[in-house]
Amino acid sequence: MPYLLAIDVGNTNIVFGLFNLGEQHQHTSKEGLKGSLICTWRIHTIASRTPEEHFSFVSTMLNWYGINPGDVNAVCICSVVPPLTPSLDEMSKRFFSTSALIVGADIDLGVRILYDDPKAVGADRLVNAIAAHELYGGPCIVVDFGTATTFDAITADGAYLGGAIAPGVIISAEALFERTAKLPRIQLEVPERAIGRSTVTSMQSGIIFGYVGLVKELVARFKRELGEAKVIATGGLASMMAPLIDVIDDVEEDLTLLGLRIVFERQREIKQGGTRG
Repeated sequence: MPYLLAIDVGNTNIVFGLFNLGEQHQHTSKEGLKGSLICTWRIHTIASRTPEEHFSFVSTMLNWYGINPGDVNAVCICSVVPPLTPSLDEMSKRFFSTSALIVGADIDLGVRILYDDPKAVGADRLVNAIAAHELYGGPCIVVDFGTATTFDAITADGAYLGGAIAPGVIISAEALFERTAKLPRIQLEVPERAIGRSTVTSMQSGIIFGYVGLVKELVARFKRELGEAKVIATGGLASMMAPLIDVIDDVEEDLTLLGLRIVFERQREIKQGGTRG
């Protein structure tokens, strides 16, 4: 049975997703896309990791899920860490006998990019935008709680309009620890109350609830410019943050991987000379 290995390379983690290509899935529905996603796993991003090291990890995980690595016949990558892209592409060529589809503004993604410099948009942000519009319609707003917290606006007809970038929740907590003499490194947990009764709970309140305010303000400003829009949260901290933020309509932690599947299908149709239905 053929499989697609989707790889989302972030600054903190690399997230892998394995999709079943053996059956026709209705990729314009959330249920169809998620139904073809068999499993996901992640490792810390290390820029010096070799193709052999990547494959050793990937093959171990595939075997864990009972998948023969030889059945992976397609690889699709979006990366915000340029030094790692050649290593993963080399892994794809050597161990899966296929060149990886590397997502960027220089390939036909089937979406208009209204950024001043389209090539400056992170591949993950474009993939998120494609997936969000395909699954939820438009206009919509994607809030990605990753190393950075990014906000992306997608128009009613699916064009990528632009967005905002803020320091991520973890970065902010680390900055407090590293740049102050007496504040400790803390565990990121939602405190019971806004008024902290200790240094730790005071920091948790400022960081967690402060980000609630940041997200609500930016979403409100986006909606004033974009119009009423669906708000989708994704990223590693989405499950912790989204329940605290009433302007978020839905959480899709696998949004980037699902977007990679959509991009892969679009590119396959282009190569086959077909049209999207």
